[in-house]
Amino acid sequence: MRKILSLSLGMLMAIHTLKAQQVMELYPKKIPGAKATPATYKELANVNKDGKVTGLSKVSKPTLSIYKADPAKANGTAVIICPGGGYVHLAVDHEGDEVARKFAEMGVTAFVLKYRLPQDSIMVDKSFGPLMDAEQAIYLVRKNAVEWKVDPAKVGIMGFSAGGHLASSLAVHYGDVKIENKEQLSLRPDFAILLYPVISFLDSPHMGSAISLIGVNGTQEQKEYFSNDRHVNAQTPITFIVQANDDNVVPVKNSLLFEEALVQNKVPVEMHLYQAGGHGFGLHNKTTADDWFERLKNWMKENSLITNSGN
Repeated sequence: MRKILSLSLGMLMAIHTLKAQQVMELYPKKIPGAKATPATYKELANVNKDGKVTGLSKVSKPTLSIYKADPAKANGTAVIICPGGGYVHLAVDHEGDEVARKFAEMGVTAFVLKYRLPQDSIMVDKSFGPLMDAEQAIYLVRKNAVEWKVDPAKVGIMGFSAGGHLASSLAVHYGDVKIENKEQLSLRPDFAILLYPVISFLDSPHMGSAISLIGVNGTQEQKEYFSNDRHVNAQTPITFIVQANDDNVVPVKNSLLFEEALVQNKVPVEMHLYQAGGHGFGLHNKTTADDWFERLKNWMKENSLITNSGN
């Protein structure tokens, strides 16, 4: 059984540093849209029997963990990874660090985003806290592109489940700038990768994610805004989607809605729907011998995001 431990931010960052080359606070000064965090509101970590942090909850101080690309294979592509967890917790291990290491091995610099989890007690408007953090993450990657050896024209966003909702929110709402951006850097991702994503708050929604983000009494306007398939246009970034047809947590219709909207707007999209696999399989869909990450690598090669030598 997993133990729930209350760990300080410093201890958590120390744990992550063992796996990432660098962990940085997302905001160097005041966190936008934040209220004073109550003393009783402390970040919690799920820790397995081996001492590995598998999940986080009550996140109020966002960070970015950096996994630098293998220098022998790097070509400047970068991806920001948003773990899932229903906007209640973050599956930072199998939908974050593990995926980031896989990208770094193939020459892609990866960033795991520990985004704030929406909560009225710590946010002025909890519905926009995660999107602010995604915008700040892509802002920082482009701002520090030279230092991190990243091509600012090859920066993508990736998300799992509710993290897929956050990733797709940035993909369609990047123009709704909610952070300080004096340099007016583009917040538009160059590509999006969505794994069993929450997409709609109106049609086949994952109610847990919707309630966590906008509340039980979310307005029609909020539901429309966060139904991301309704905001796709010709400028939406190219997208790669993976889901299982037997997903009983997030209906597969979410992926279908986003894919259909992309096709209608002539945005290149590739989607892989597996017969089985359920929800939350991360890199490992144990129901099939097929490896979706290999399909992703092929797609990235076809779209000049990685070279043929990357493996």
